[in-house]
Amino acid sequence: MKRSRRIYETIMVQKSIEDIFEESSIIFPGYATDAEAKPWYSPPGWNGVFLKDLITGKETKGQFSYHLVRIQEHCEVPDHAHDTQWEVNAIFNGNGSFLLEEKIIPIKTGQTFATPPGNHHTVKAGNKELVLTAMFVPALV
Repeated sequence: MKRSRRIYETIMVQKSIEDIFEESSIIFPGYATDAEAKPWYSPPGWNGVFLKDLITGKETKGQFSYHLVRIQEHCEVPDHAHDTQWEVNAIFNGNGSFLLEEKIIPIKTGQTFATPPGNHHTVKAGNKELVLTAMFVPALV
């Protein structure tokens, strides 16, 4: 009976990929932590945008950083560029648009996109929350 109940609960309480990722462990040689223990924060002036620094340059000696990003519906990461970092994003959930220089690119769950250093870009959520990861090489923070 207990096994049946666990199977039922597993089937009925399905978690989204972003929830699973947020509750996961981050492990690499010489470092391990729980993503859940990392705090969310909102950069000044970025209304409706929340970041969680999963891996920072401190842990990687400046080689890369990795972040979880939540953008509330109809909000945006405003126009910006990174002087030396490549940015690679993977969309876990949601939809919206990616403005790279002058080109608007529709984005949705499952897509990945990269931004070279020095390229201005904006990420806008559509009609639901947009959840993505952002990896920077070299590290952003």
